[in-house]
Amino acid sequence: MEKIKSILGTLMLSLALAGAVSCTSKYPSKEGSMQEVYYSPEQTVFSVWAPTASQARLHLYNEGLGGEAYSIVDMTAGKDGSWTAVIDGNLDGKFYTFQVCVDGEWLDETAGIFALATGPNGLRGAVVDLSGTNPEGWAEDKAPELKSFADIILYEVHHRDFSISDNSGIANKGKYLAMTERGTDNGKKGVSTGIDHLVELGVTHVHLLPSFDYASVDETRLQDNVYNWGYDPVNYNTPEGSYSTDPATPEVRIREFKQMVQALHAAGIRVVMDVVYNHLADAASSGFERTVPGYYFRYKEDGSYGDASGCGNETASDAEMMRRFIVESVCYWAEEYHIDGFRFDLMGIHDIRTMNEVRAALDAIDPTIFIYGEGWAAQSPLLPAEELAMKANVHQMPGIAAFSDELRDALRGPFSDNKVSAFLDGKPELVESVKFGVAGAVSHPDVRIEDVNYADTFWTAQPTQMISYVSCHDDMCLRDRLFESIEGISEKEAIRLAKLAQTVVFTSQGVPFIYAGEEVFRTKQGVHNSYNAPDAINAIDWSFKTRYADVFDYYKGLIAIRKGHPALRLGDADIVRTNLKFDSSAAEGVLMYTAISADGNDEVTVIVNTNRRPMEVNVPSKDYTVLCEGGKINPDGLRKHSASVIKVGAQEAVILASR
Repeated sequence: MEKIKSILGTLMLSLALAGAVSCTSKYPSKEGSMQEVYYSPEQTVFSVWAPTASQARLHLYNEGLGGEAYSIVDMTAGKDGSWTAVIDGNLDGKFYTFQVCVDGEWLDETAGIFALATGPNGLRGAVVDLSGTNPEGWAEDKAPELKSFADIILYEVHHRDFSISDNSGIANKGKYLAMTERGTDNGKKGVSTGIDHLVELGVTHVHLLPSFDYASVDETRLQDNVYNWGYDPVNYNTPEGSYSTDPATPEVRIREFKQMVQALHAAGIRVVMDVVYNHLADAASSGFERTVPGYYFRYKEDGSYGDASGCGNETASDAEMMRRFIVESVCYWAEEYHIDGFRFDLMGIHDIRTMNEVRAALDAIDPTIFIYGEGWAAQSPLLPAEELAMKANVHQMPGIAAFSDELRDALRGPFSDNKVSAFLDGKPELVESVKFGVAGAVSHPDVRIEDVNYADTFWTAQPTQMISYVSCHDDMCLRDRLFESIEGISEKEAIRLAKLAQTVVFTSQGVPFIYAGEEVFRTKQGVHNSYNAPDAINAIDWSFKTRYADVFDYYKGLIAIRKGHPALRLGDADIVRTNLKFDSSAAEGVLMYTAISADGNDEVTVIVNTNRRPMEVNVPSKDYTVLCEGGKINPDGLRKHSASVIKVGAQEAVILASR
């Protein structure tokens, strides 16, 4: 009761005091939190910021869908632009909507902009006692230790892809709870799936594709098995219901999401959430537009929505209350759901100030929370380029990383043309772009920036600000890309090149990232944009872990090598510049680099041969342990080597360690 009194006191004070007008807005700033529902068993406080409204109503319902409101309450205006209603009694399990009148017109009802729980399809907010959604032991749940961002290994996965196949061995297929099951296998004893597979692989972070409430899957018709990646947000602060076992009961999706996080933490894995604050599924019908029309989005001169997202609208992160919303939203997920990282979709649409405020707010909660995003937009945002969180401006955002399309496309070919191959296919002219990626996009004396694709500057201040990868969900998977871009390629050659690509990724100084299933040589049947393709296209076939055990062992080995060698995780730009050296005498089609740990006790040399013939490569004469050779890996060593020449197989890599 004391907590609710404190909330009421803050709200009543905001009603009594004149709100200060923001320097970036003609509207007063909301006092206190952006949250809209404050529950206690004795009473619930509803507060929505709607400064352009002349009236506002609260509708209360018994059901999440259908039925008439059992009560409609006029809300009270405050001078900070908020409208408030206080309802006595225990509303746990009830549903609500807000409705505002603007310019004499009552707009349609919405769940507001900060619903913490909803009914099916997010049409109505739900009043939920969040403390009752915590699984047993939640108060003691803690993320696994993380000493440095340089130690991160990211694994990007969609809920359905991970567990929906009949051979996943998982009972809760396509659900949050799929990532709580232990002891699952693909039908072959000892061939793990699910969490056990992730633990065996060795990743540190699971990056979940959008898990907030999104529009494209009807939660009342899950029998239709509709698939979507989920980049069409409706309610940012509510878990998506289709991944729960009971979308109609609001607390179930919340509890099961927490159970998933708790299970991953217990397995030693952190959790990253993919967030899409740059656009809404539909701007006009969104709670944002139906609460404060014309405020939360950017508009062209003709009054139409900006469309930097390519999805029909772009949000205005530069507007004070939108910026506050984004910051408070990520903090809510970090605190209520124990989320350990955030991947920002089309981060380049947001402004630099917003991203830096996100970093500062999360630092206050836990500075080991990792933030990264796409440092680009689908089209030009309606803000000056120098204000945007684009890749070129990452150096202005300490502690925030971006994907390197320079490295990705230099290795396998351009995103814009699936038919074009690159360095992996023996095109040496792209070697500087690969070196750029290996160095983590920091300024490096051995990298000629004028020869780097897409970049005219070294855009990171630290190597951990670059995500090193060769493919992700939003593209062909690596296997399919190799078959598409290299005419006549055999499966054996594709496997060699997939291994070669990931060797570069995992021995780079950036933060390595892999797309789920590629460690078992996954295919999406050649589909590039599989955002709404059926499970038959997107699902991971877990029989591949048996069929391509050699590929899995290689990925697993690369991760173990990275973890075991601090030379591959220098984590500091000055040390990278000093301790990472590229061999300029390497033959055409061969990339060779050596990294030495800061204390000088660990040295790793990587030789990548993209030629279709074996190459003899000169190395300093010393005692080496060969960790990788002939498409095989042993983190403890395959053999010893001390000669000044080493033979590297066609389209293969060698990794040498000396201590």
